[in-house]
Amino acid sequence: MTSATLLSERLRAHRLSAPARTLLDAAAHMLAVQSQDFTAGRWVLASRTGGEPTLSAVDRAFDRGDLVRAWTMRGTLHTIPARDLGWVLSVTGERQRQQAAGRRRDLGIDEHMVGAARDSVVPRLRDGGLTRAEMFLAFQGAGIDPTGQRGIHLLSELTLRGLVCQGPVVAREGVSREQRFVLVEEHIREHEHPADPLAELFVRYVDGHGPATVADFAWWSGLTLGLSREARERASGRVVEIEEGVFTAVRRPRRAAAAPSVHALGAFDEYYISYADRTGVCAPEHLAAVGPGKNGMVRATIVAEGRVVGCWTHSAAALGTPAELFEPDVDVDADAVQEALARFTRFLGR
Repeated sequence: MTSATLLSERLRAHRLSAPARTLLDAAAHMLAVQSQDFTAGRWVLASRTGGEPTLSAVDRAFDRGDLVRAWTMRGTLHTIPARDLGWVLSVTGERQRQQAAGRRRDLGIDEHMVGAARDSVVPRLRDGGLTRAEMFLAFQGAGIDPTGQRGIHLLSELTLRGLVCQGPVVAREGVSREQRFVLVEEHIREHEHPADPLAELFVRYVDGHGPATVADFAWWSGLTLGLSREARERASGRVVEIEEGVFTAVRRPRRAAAAPSVHALGAFDEYYISYADRTGVCAPEHLAAVGPGKNGMVRATIVAEGRVVGCWTHSAAALGTPAELFEPDVDVDADAVQEALARFTRFLGR
């Protein structure tokens, strides 16, 4: 596969050159998008949807219960269609527990503590949900110290057990970055039940991220390479192997006639982060500038014709500050870059 073909097909799979009709269509296509930066996670979906939906439109989807945020894979928060949460956790939950087991032992988290945490919050969650700070106060009331990441690990465990998820957005003036934890059984109205969840996860990853390899899927899902190979085998016939070890969707979205050539993608965007090998979209010499660095951050990127050519920040874009291009002398349409940043500010409603 040529570099140009890879970039063209990735843009298409990511709905950047083939925008989805609605936010929920974009969410279903991508399945799970990294969202520990909540503003960036919401922008992932808006940037893949036609008609320029705003932040408030994404928030309404959370409030309605169409979208939720949860620790779906790699111990990292992702935005996911609510109906898909249960089956995805049935595949990834145990692996996340295994990866966190040592740290949880160090924090003294055991079944007794998890049970006490659960009992302290469930009655309160039945009345509109609780913020993270309110969850931690409930833990303290049960004699549990939530500091030192203990509270976060307990919230993650309650999520992995299918008890809670993050749903409605807390109303704030400006850009709200906080949600309420709610009970899954009360908040999520419908649940998907794929016949083979492991195969389904591989297919849905390839649909939204292909062309991609098994190693890419293993990184994204957090599953072992052995289990990822099994997922590929069980998905036989539901994906297309376009060359040895490289898979794409059976049905790919139709490219838009007037898709932009430049995109301003948010921090931790799936276009960059969701592969074991990111050099397909970013030159090796620029990987360190994007991340992840020592602090684990992955910067927002400028993508021109499918290739990462620079970085920007959410706050600077809102103030009209130009993007930082890696090679200013390279021919990148400056007006297209500014329009890409302007789309983000319009998304914020500014």
